Amino acid sequence: MDFALPAELLPLQDEARRLAAEWRARVEVPEDSWIVGTSRELSLELGERGWLGMTWPVEEGGHGRSPLERFVVFEALIAGGAPIATSWFADRQIGPTLLQFGTPEQRKRFLPEIVAGRSAWCIGMSEPDAGSDVASIRTRARRDGDCWVVEGTKIWTSGAADADWCYLVARTDPDAPAHAGLSELIVDMRLPGVSVTPITDMTGNRHFCEVHFDGVRVPGELLVGEENGSFRQVMRQMEHERGGIDRLVSNRALYDELRPRADLTDPRVRQEVAAIETGYTIGRHLVLREVLGQAPPGFSAATKTFCTELEQRVAAFCARVAGADALVWGRVARNLCYAPGYTIMGGTTQILRNILAERLLRLPREPRAAHTESR
Repeated sequence: MDFALPAELLPLQDEARRLAAEWRARVEVPEDSWIVGTSRELSLELGERGWLGMTWPVEEGGHGRSPLERFVVFEALIAGGAPIATSWFADRQIGPTLLQFGTPEQRKRFLPEIVAGRSAWCIGMSEPDAGSDVASIRTRARRDGDCWVVEGTKIWTSGAADADWCYLVARTDPDAPAHAGLSELIVDMRLPGVSVTPITDMTGNRHFCEVHFDGVRVPGELLVGEENGSFRQVMRQMEHERGGIDRLVSNRALYDELRPRADLTDPRVRQEVAAIETGYTIGRHLVLREVLGQAPPGFSAATKTFCTELEQRVAAFCARVAGADALVWGRVARNLCYAPGYTIMGGTTQILRNILAERLLRLPREPRAAHTESR
């Protein structure tokens, strides 16, 4: 089978690669650029080029282009190290979520700003003691007249320090079962009662944040979708988050730079390079299945698991190729330290394997008593 891109997309790919190269020269670390690389300037440029909201309907302010065109653009930008984090979350999942669940008024208000690259979003989902377990969310939102009053804390909220808006998941019915009683709100990050504390990770980056909501009053019209129906909406949103090219090429720039230094006279090194190259090919096909709508519902869990585990393998390979240089702080050491996060962000690999087992393969749960006896 021929998996080459259609010839008409090659100029678009070249254009995106040139832009990535231009911006890569401006940043210190091109790896993980979709999550740590913020730039309001680049966000506006992406909007001017028509590269935000590419696949959204024209009548909703989008550009009506094909999913494959969007794939080509962002594969080149992320693999090339362009700092696209300012607009990435909004383009990747907020816009599609509003298109599916938002009111006409919400879409009219928020989508044009996203398409123009003028607004940055964060996602308020994970909490202390409730990382991948959405059902354990404790942040509360209670009705008070025409507003929702929000109390609680979110953590690992990427980009919150630079965000204009937070797409928040909060518990609106404390008496409902764990997976019910959750709703989604759009929260202005400039409202009184919102405070953001950046968290410095072991690489020195501060894109992860803790966000506190202390009596934050959110207008009632900023409830997205069905009240107490968030869990279904979140599951759909996670499909956008887990199956994209960002989960495969986060550290591709480092790999491309170090691969020529690998000693290919060593058969073990050749075998590792072959395994990584094969992994990139398989991962790309998995992502393309998601992009083109050919993957089964929920299969993004498998796509993310495969792709992020490959990214960890790439980080380890780059460290071995660098040798003693990997012991000195720099891009290689930084990526090696950051790599464990690949299989944690967006749902841990352990959680995703459970999803695959239970929802796709329909495997039975092991009875707790039998599990205890087997140990």
